[in-house]
Amino acid sequence: MDLLLVGAGLSGAVIGRNLAEQGHRITIVDGRSHIGGNCHTERDAETGVMVHVYGPHIFHTDDEEVWNYVNGFTRFLPYKNRVKTTSQGAVYSLPINLHTINQFYGKTLRPDEARTFLETQADTSITDPQSFEEQALRFVGPDLYEAFFKGYTEKQWGCSPTELPAAILKRLPVRFNYDDNYFFHRFQGMPEQGYTPMIESILDHPGITVHLDTMFDPDAASDYDHVFYSGPLDGYFDYRLGRLGYRTLDFERFSDRGDYQGCAVMNYGDRDTPWTRITEHKHFSPWESHEGTVCYREYARECGADDIPYYPIRLVEEKALLTDYVALAEQTPGVTFVGRLGTYRYLDMDVTIREALDTAQAFLAHAAEGSAMPAFVKSPL
Repeated sequence: MDLLLVGAGLSGAVIGRNLAEQGHRITIVDGRSHIGGNCHTERDAETGVMVHVYGPHIFHTDDEEVWNYVNGFTRFLPYKNRVKTTSQGAVYSLPINLHTINQFYGKTLRPDEARTFLETQADTSITDPQSFEEQALRFVGPDLYEAFFKGYTEKQWGCSPTELPAAILKRLPVRFNYDDNYFFHRFQGMPEQGYTPMIESILDHPGITVHLDTMFDPDAASDYDHVFYSGPLDGYFDYRLGRLGYRTLDFERFSDRGDYQGCAVMNYGDRDTPWTRITEHKHFSPWESHEGTVCYREYARECGADDIPYYPIRLVEEKALLTDYVALAEQTPGVTFVGRLGTYRYLDMDVTIREALDTAQAFLAHAAEGSAMPAFVKSPL
């Protein structure tokens, strides 16, 4: 079949490669001048540092098949994400762990003692946390909440933590040992030469043609047997029902000599510091050595019509609108919506790849039995 994939990021590349290997003819279009979507990496001409152009992407997964898949296209080297935060005039380790607790409270607690102590700080009257704030107060108490979560969250999401669901904070662990590895997953690493060469390798197949600087033309969809669309769900329908809400990021890029901050990621928890964090990109490739350094200050704000959407908001108003767009999509034959933007969900890279692999397999199964491919392999709702 002749298949069109909109977007040359992870979703488009993985779906395209798998279907090309089964003999289908793949055309991929992307409005940007490069492949890789927001995972795009490039060498800084001045310093030689590998820069994550749209902010850092750290690969971590428990999915062994996905891990083996990406390692089939590039070499991954070990990398552990160890985040620091500047709050109230001091630097602490995140996620909250035994060292954070002892440092913050000026104590020398052992694991069991810290667990008991933190329970005395928590608001145990909250039995079923509904909001981000209630979740934080129940499990870490007001002091740690104020220092590490409240101001950062207000900057990141542009609203009070009382308006955010508790599920956002449930992803952040509290550890009663000295493990400061941010992620729990078995497999963690970074591609040795960056993500863009990895995606180039995935796309390197004679059955795949890529057109950059090419916007998707809905009228052209009729020229193909099926379309896989990884752009914004509401954008496919020209925002006819309204715009789904996103947060976007502004990056203030600067360079320096030597080591600017001594770590890859430094969060800023105080509300009166306007940026959410500073990332120093050479620390994402610790096997390299560079005299110069490249850093990003990150500022989060509401996403406008001409901005790059990063984080779907998915609060009550957005979910209601999302329901309407999903219904519209399900009435649109010949198109499957995929990826972070196409399904309006926050997806880590490994989940994006897993769903892309599953989508390709679903398409082959539907094609074999002559049935219609659904609008969503994984429902956004």
